[in-house]
Amino acid sequence: MKNSVTKREEKEAGFGVSLNEEKKPDADSHLAERVSAVSIAGNVFLSAFKLFAGVLGHSSAMVSDAIHSLSDVITTVIALVGVKISKKGADAGHPYGHERFECISSEILAALLFVTGLGIGMTGMRTILAGNYEELTVPGILPLVAAVVSIISKEWMFHYTRACAKKMNSSAFMADAWHHRSDALSSIGSLIGIAGARAGFPVLDSVAAVVICLFILKVAVDIFRDATRKLTDTACDEEYTQQVREFIEGQKGVRRIDLLQTRMFGEKVYVDVEIAVDAHMELEDAHEIAERVHSGLENTFDNIKHVMVHVNPYEE
Repeated sequence: MKNSVTKREEKEAGFGVSLNEEKKPDADSHLAERVSAVSIAGNVFLSAFKLFAGVLGHSSAMVSDAIHSLSDVITTVIALVGVKISKKGADAGHPYGHERFECISSEILAALLFVTGLGIGMTGMRTILAGNYEELTVPGILPLVAAVVSIISKEWMFHYTRACAKKMNSSAFMADAWHHRSDALSSIGSLIGIAGARAGFPVLDSVAAVVICLFILKVAVDIFRDATRKLTDTACDEEYTQQVREFIEGQKGVRRIDLLQTRMFGEKVYVDVEIAVDAHMELEDAHEIAERVHSGLENTFDNIKHVMVHVNPYEE
């Protein structure tokens, strides 16, 4: 016997639904728009300021940092589009919903980060390998000021975006938050490189650009791996699965769990479980136990999208 009751059917029946659950998509959408607006405005300002400081102050590290900040504008737009699409309900073409579109946007974001980092690194390496360090222009004081402003601004944006991403349970905006952190780290590299160049080691400005490249590449790979994991039906971690198991075992009438499988579907989770109940129980009573397990899981664990319960007979 299978229980294939879905959340939509529960809503139509009038049970298992809270007002918060109904309003959450709209709240997430408004929060995503607000985070995006803050991120885009901040990055446009920082990009312009750092580019101005880098060109006027003759700092290749700061120019690279400006390009990195400009890429943040693009990635924030991608994250917003991904979240918007993922919040759409199921339709005829996508009967299981659109959650995985957010993972796709995260992978695009990671690819852009990777290309950006690679370009910055190659530019720095060309300068280092060319030699002639004595001919390199020493950066001015303005790039130093820009680096400090960038570190403070990007670190604040990281914490703000990460907090909002947790509220929305959004991998795309969490990736965007770490993009802000990578920008803050790259600005620290710029600060060290520019300060070293002004202290009499001009090549350190280019070395800083290469270090920035490595930070960006690391973040890009991590984001890509996480998004791919959520696209390929990977099982939930052991701790989460154990919490689900303990909840099911605690339901009245469940004598044993014969099978428990979980899989990631974007930011959501699908659960397939086989429970054993008294073999001599009435069909209606067995169905009620399965219904209780199904509804309880979906209402207790916010990120569970769908539960399939199969009932097996239990003999002493």
